[in-house]
Amino acid sequence: MNEFYVLDVETANADYSSICQIGLAKFENGELTEKWESLIDPDDYFDGMNISIHGITEKMVKGSPTFEEIYPKLKNILENKIVGHHMPFDRIAINRACEIAELDLIETNWLDSAKIVRRTWEEFAYKGFGLANIADHLDIEFEHHNALQDAIATGKVMLKAFEKSEMTLEDWFGRVKRPINIYANGSTTIKLDGNPEGLLYGENIVFTGALMIPRAEAGKIASELGCNVSNSITKKTTMLVVGIQDTTKLAGYAKSSKHRKAEELINKGIGIRILSENDFSAITND
Repeated sequence: MNEFYVLDVETANADYSSICQIGLAKFENGELTEKWESLIDPDDYFDGMNISIHGITEKMVKGSPTFEEIYPKLKNILENKIVGHHMPFDRIAINRACEIAELDLIETNWLDSAKIVRRTWEEFAYKGFGLANIADHLDIEFEHHNALQDAIATGKVMLKAFEKSEMTLEDWFGRVKRPINIYANGSTTIKLDGNPEGLLYGENIVFTGALMIPRAEAGKIASELGCNVSNSITKKTTMLVVGIQDTTKLAGYAKSSKHRKAEELINKGIGIRILSENDFSAITND
C-alpha cells in the first residue's frame, strides 16, 4: 500500500476540541496528489495566544462550517485509511471534537510522523524533532501553522524517512511500537561489531531493501558470524545483502542508493560482493 493521508489542525484556544482550521493532504506512490483545507467555526472563543500563532480570528471563521457539518466529509475520506500526523495534538483534537459533538470517532489508522523521525535520524531521537526543525533540516519549505501547509510538510517528511530508512509505510506501523534505540550500541542505525571467532570475521556488511526477517535480527546474525555491520556503503564495505526493493521508493531507479553506490565502488576496484537475502541465508545456515 502506497497511499496515505496527512491531517493537521489549528485550534482557537487551549481546548483541543476548538478546531478552527483543518488541512488534509493525500500522497500516492510518493507524490502529493490531493489537498483540501477549510476554516472551521469552533463556536468557541479565540485566545490571543492561539491567534498570535496561526493568525486565525473569530471574524475570519464567521460563516465557515462547524465541525459537525464537516464531519461527514472527514469520515468519508479518512475512515479506515492511513492518516499521518506530527505529534499527538492533531489526532487528539479530532477525537476530542468528535466526543464533544457526540459523534462516533473516525476509525483511522493513525501514524505519528514524529515517532518516525525519532527512529530515522539519530540526531533527532531525543530532541529537535518538531515539524519546523526537521523540515528545515530536510530543506522542506512551508508556511508553519497553516493547517494545509503543515499537513503537506509532514507528508514530505514521512516520504524522506521512508527513503532514508528503506522501510515501507507498512513497516513503520510495527517500527513505531518498538523502542527508539534497538541496537546494542544505542544507535538508531545498524552498527554492530563482529564476533572475532565468527566464520566471517573481518567482513564489513550492509543491508538494503526489505528483508524477510527484521533487519535488526539480520544484523545480529551477521555480527555473530563475525561481520562488522553498518548502515552505509563505504570503501571499507565488503558485502552488500539486497532484499526486495520497493520500486516506489527508488526515485525512478531500478536499484537502491546503497546498491548503486556499491556498484560504483566495485567499478573503481573496491572488492564488494553483492548477495541476495537467499545467498546470505545460505551462508548463515552453512
